[in-house]
Amino acid sequence: MPIEMPKVRTKRTKTVKYIPYASGYVPPTNREHIEAVGCDGFVPPEYNCQPDKDFIFFNPIPTPTSIDDWLAQYVAPGQTYADYLSTCSWLSPSPVNGINQKFVPTGTNLGDKYPDGKIYLLPIGKFSGKGFIHFNELASFAEIYLGIPVVILNGIDIDVNFTDKKVYWTNSVLESSSNGESSIPPSKIALESRFYGKHHQIGIASLLYMLRQNIPKDALSVIGLTMSDLYREQSDLFVAGWAAGGDHVAVFSFFRYDPSLTFSNADWYNIRRNQRMSQEHIQKLTFQRSCKLLVHEIGHLLGIGHCIFFECCMNGSGHLAEDFRQPMHLCPVDLHKLQTLVGFNVLTRYENLLKFYQHHGMNKEAEWISRRINFIKNAPVEII
Repeated sequence: MPIEMPKVRTKRTKTVKYIPYASGYVPPTNREHIEAVGCDGFVPPEYNCQPDKDFIFFNPIPTPTSIDDWLAQYVAPGQTYADYLSTCSWLSPSPVNGINQKFVPTGTNLGDKYPDGKIYLLPIGKFSGKGFIHFNELASFAEIYLGIPVVILNGIDIDVNFTDKKVYWTNSVLESSSNGESSIPPSKIALESRFYGKHHQIGIASLLYMLRQNIPKDALSVIGLTMSDLYREQSDLFVAGWAAGGDHVAVFSFFRYDPSLTFSNADWYNIRRNQRMSQEHIQKLTFQRSCKLLVHEIGHLLGIGHCIFFECCMNGSGHLAEDFRQPMHLCPVDLHKLQTLVGFNVLTRYENLLKFYQHHGMNKEAEWISRRINFIKNAPVEII
């Protein structure tokens, strides 16, 4: 079943002094925080379950400050480490439905079970101008963060015809479908779209359909990425993305991650640009936001649910402002899930992320990772 991002419909963002949780939601207790990590018999300091020491790095998820905040709208059940182990199909001794590549049932992690498996990124449309995305760096970040090979496919051309008010998918470049046959004809294919003045949006269902037709044999998932604005239903202001987990495809838009743009809460086409903002600042902030969006959504495709235990990259969000203020790092609960799935060395992963953050001037993230590395190196337990 498709996974809708909670951040997709931003109708209003009023801030008041006190905002209650959604009716029926109860925040986890301190004991539930600890139990969610699943650290019984698991001793690396990343999961040592000592709130007075280890958990000082991880703040509880904040209470709502806006009526549009995630936990003011949704009763999120949360997903503990034990929940993940019991529901994650990637850890099953049987192959995941729709994945037809080599499968080793005795493998202990994702790489062992699917030795040829890769995550593919597919650029859809132009990535130029002030919001330019460096795809090689984006793929590099995702590979370091997730511990899974990430490959960039040749891009798809999108033809936006304002005269006819049509958007066309104009090129098919995916190597082969899951059954080994090419099923997308090379001609132009009209996508669902809507127009208003000089603005347009693309219907996300039609993009997902195109991705489903042609998936490389060794793909764990194919992620379409675009700078075009997206929608799912006519009533939507926009959708930031949609993941069809059962089909192993997803599409996400970076359009509204451009800090120079201001959006209306009423009309999808009411958009203004700050012409004074420097291109360097726009590119840097768009890239940082895009990195977080990408690994958050791939996390969902890997079976990781939204986090209610700590401030975390896997928190849900009800609107863009909430999304932007959430951290890049994973909390102990979700890092434990990902480490079990992939089998990486936690310390090595942190050290590689530190180099990436320093190289890209992501100072806040680099400072947090540095403190985390120092804690782990000085902890009286051996890291695995």
